[in-house]
Amino acid sequence: MLSQIVVFVLGLGILYLGADWLIDGASEVARRFGIRPLIIGLTIVALGTSLPEFLLNLFAVAAEEDGLAIGNIIGSNIANIALILGISAIVMPLAVDGAALKKEYPMMLAVTGLFYLLALDGTISRIDGVILVSGLMAFLVFVIKDSSSDNPAPKVTVETPDEDPLFVPQTGLKKWLHDEKTAPVMRILLIVAGMAALAIGARLMVQSAITMAEMLQINPVVVGLSIVAIGTSLPELAASLMASAKQESDLSVGNILGSNLLNILFVIGVVATIQPMQVDGETLNFHMPVMIGFSLLLWPLARSHHRLSRPGGIILLTGFLAYMGWLIAPYL
Repeated sequence: MLSQIVVFVLGLGILYLGADWLIDGASEVARRFGIRPLIIGLTIVALGTSLPEFLLNLFAVAAEEDGLAIGNIIGSNIANIALILGISAIVMPLAVDGAALKKEYPMMLAVTGLFYLLALDGTISRIDGVILVSGLMAFLVFVIKDSSSDNPAPKVTVETPDEDPLFVPQTGLKKWLHDEKTAPVMRILLIVAGMAALAIGARLMVQSAITMAEMLQINPVVVGLSIVAIGTSLPELAASLMASAKQESDLSVGNILGSNLLNILFVIGVVATIQPMQVDGETLNFHMPVMIGFSLLLWPLARSHHRLSRPGGIILLTGFLAYMGWLIAPYL
């Protein structure tokens, strides 16, 4: 059992190291071709942060563990709202962007509801996957157009080290990525290494999670909803806690809404297009409604003064702990 835990943690580490490499490499390539940072954030970075869940689900479905795949997305969306926003708000109350509540929040609710409706027949089919991917394309087009209209592209001036009084010499990987001689090769290598690490890490996590579920006689859905979901949410939790501690609370709610949207539209959509997924009765009748419930709960907690307060964070975290307790109670 200990060896499987070690493999799981190792896979998780490799997974996120790969995502970091892929994002760095792809972002540098995009900047090299003059793509705006806003577009990089909305496409490359957003895609990179969703790739761990995507590859994990892809390997899970390939191993005929649909419950683990579906459970991971439902559990990740619950953890994003209840665990990450809950703890972050307790550390430091979060300012909530009013525009996010008016635009992205209704979209997130609509996509979550669509996910539930598509699953009512017990299957996320290829047609369902195409519907979700089409929604993803529409969402990206909307966000890019909306952001472009609100934030015109600024003029970019490139300063040489001699002209920039705050210039700090770059070392290591960053130096190689920006050096004219080594940059092209390093960017390609970083992207390839990132993709390889993502694939290896996802495979290790899926194999160890399945083995642990079999050893402990735990339903793979429960493993996906708890251990795997929390594991794939740890980087977001660390980032949100750091932002809260630094009083940079303008990011968390909007980021979580976007993450939940991509988990359904991108991960479930693309994986279902490749291989349809079965949804069991308990997931449909209980776990999905819990996900919808937490999504709805965020509205009254964040709407007041456009602020998620400490009491609101306590409510979210308490709800998450109660849900996790309910999941694992039968196995204690």
